[in-house]
Amino acid sequence: MSEGNISYQPTDGLCYDPSEPKYWDAEALQKEIERVFEVCHGCRMCFKYCDSFPTLFSLVDDKYEGDVRQIKPDETRAVMDHCFQCKLCEVQCPYTPRDNHEFQLDFPKLVHRYVAQKKKREGFTLQDRVLGDPDFAGKSARASLGLVNVMNRVGLHRFFFEKVVGVHRDKELPVFASKSFTAWAQGQGKVSAPDGGEAVLFQTCYVEHNEPEIGKDTLEVLERNQVTCNCTEGLVCCGMPAWEHGDIESLKRQAKKNLDVLEPYVDAGQKVLAINPTCAMMLRREYPELLDEEDRPRAQKVADAVMDPSEFLWSLRKEDRFNTDFKSRPGDKVAYHAPCHLRAQAVGFKGRDLIRKIPGVKPVTVMECCGHDGTYAMKVDGFEASQRIGKKSFDEMKEAEAEVWATDCPLAATQFGQHAGRRPMHPMSILARAYREDGFPHAIEEDGDE
Repeated sequence: MSEGNISYQPTDGLCYDPSEPKYWDAEALQKEIERVFEVCHGCRMCFKYCDSFPTLFSLVDDKYEGDVRQIKPDETRAVMDHCFQCKLCEVQCPYTPRDNHEFQLDFPKLVHRYVAQKKKREGFTLQDRVLGDPDFAGKSARASLGLVNVMNRVGLHRFFFEKVVGVHRDKELPVFASKSFTAWAQGQGKVSAPDGGEAVLFQTCYVEHNEPEIGKDTLEVLERNQVTCNCTEGLVCCGMPAWEHGDIESLKRQAKKNLDVLEPYVDAGQKVLAINPTCAMMLRREYPELLDEEDRPRAQKVADAVMDPSEFLWSLRKEDRFNTDFKSRPGDKVAYHAPCHLRAQAVGFKGRDLIRKIPGVKPVTVMECCGHDGTYAMKVDGFEASQRIGKKSFDEMKEAEAEVWATDCPLAATQFGQHAGRRPMHPMSILARAYREDGFPHAIEEDGDE
């Protein structure tokens, strides 16, 4: 070891706030990287979530005899590049700001800071731009009149797409819908001003462009429980894909647009129901800490109103309007996968709990990460690793021997569909179908028996 031990206490380089000049100081960042690597090297609790920690521990043990200060810049990059922002290490870590611990350690945010500095020095790649802007991809796909969906399944196109953009040729990509969720909502007269209703839907860019049905099912379930939920226009991607690629300025622009749209509804006393756990996490946890100072008060105001649709519906379970008049059920068991970014919010698994309200249905919970994690599974560097990381969740879902699988995360559903052979349904879609007599093959009689 060289020049004494490294203190676990925060250095003067500690900073998770991109509005502070220190955040962008490379020397300050390096101080924190060494400290955090030393803490993680001494703890080793987070060895199984991604390849970042095994890579770090291997360097420290096998190459540098326990001295993290000898790790070279290209090796640090390897550790950081393996992080796919599942947030599970932050959930597991006992030393975080969330726990008010004196070490103030947040490994995922350290990685975000590292990536942001790297992109500021090196610039953004075509891959960063393409994968960091799902709204542009969705609008372009609709403009192609379905051609993008066809080409995404043509081997020659996928070969060149891999070479140019870095999206793995074998990755099953989400299908783009011919009509956006907002266009459907407009046609149904569901877009409403913020002068009435209990909630406003943040449908997320995935539901907007890829699976509007999840949004439709969510509204159907809420309506069956006498909840007036507004739809609105002008919402954009939550900004996680941009942030994932170090593009904080794009994240801020997208966040401001969403705040402009949502704030009037929140001021009217409405909740913001974000369908995707990643988007709910961004609105609830990240906006108040990442935006410019002048936007943080309203970001916090919106954050305080954000809920998962299942979380909101669960809060009504003691009310007379809570509807358990289900007509069909998805078999005896449902294999439920708990998304990582839902776990990061510490609000429980209310989608699973609502499924349990369907007579005769027992959910089996799977906690392992599926490995998709934003755009990580799409990339050449992440595609194969994501399968290895997700294998435990694939196996546990299969071992549940359930007719129907469930997850709150639509991207996780694509991962299971490709690598485990069955695509999970969103809990809102399961509930919507269970309310229908022809929703599932198993009927529910009035006495609760099949």
